[in-house]
Amino acid sequence: MIIKIEDASLWRGSKFLLKNIDWKVQEGEQWAILGLNGSGKTTLLNMINGYLFPSSGKVEVLGKAFGHYDLRELRKMIGWVSTAIQERFYLNESALEIVVSGKDAAIGLFGEPAREDVNRASALLEQLGCSEFSNRPYQTLSQGEKQKVLIARALMAKPKLLILDEPCTGLDLFAREQLLRYIDKLSHQSDAPALIYVTHRTEEILPVFDNALLMKDGKIFAAGRRDDLMTEEVMEEFLDVSVKLDYKDRRHWMNVLAFPE
Repeated sequence: MIIKIEDASLWRGSKFLLKNIDWKVQEGEQWAILGLNGSGKTTLLNMINGYLFPSSGKVEVLGKAFGHYDLRELRKMIGWVSTAIQERFYLNESALEIVVSGKDAAIGLFGEPAREDVNRASALLEQLGCSEFSNRPYQTLSQGEKQKVLIARALMAKPKLLILDEPCTGLDLFAREQLLRYIDKLSHQSDAPALIYVTHRTEEILPVFDNALLMKDGKIFAAGRRDDLMTEEVMEEFLDVSVKLDYKDRRHWMNVLAFPE
């Protein structure tokens, strides 16, 4: 079992951030989480990564039950790629240094890294087509280049679970499609980690993500097979708008037809 959440809720004061979450991710499954801003996606990710503890219910990630395992050690088994993480890096560090720091899920390097770690980081950057700027300061990279560096960093520790939190944010059309092609390639590798892809755009959900979790108002609106949920009827109820879905290249492209008055 990759993720097992049973009736988990999280509240601050009288406000629920997550409510009655029941979700299981089995080994071999790839999931997409879809929801608008403020739907609870990021809060759910923070809970999965052990940065937030449920107010009630049970959470188990990679077989480790919250409350019975050191969550600092658990985070070393999880790769998390998020634009929010970018702001926490020292901007003068090179791309290579940032990737190496992923081995211990640390922000910044403490001491001289081992040669084998540098070699692995270099190999990951090469896989992502980033070798040419491995020694450039992180702050000088484009948004697409930064995202690739963060993915390489997340893979550095050979995680069992890789969470991609809106990785295409800020990317132009060409950079987005290039990154999605790499994610598809990664998903088909024999040693690929379990993948969770978080987005608010249906067209970013690749065919490899054959399961989908729809989040709305801190609750699970629906969960199941992607093709069963990616319908105009479900999307209209989910988003409270009239939509048109086109299916091409095995992806769902959505257009909003009319907003509620």
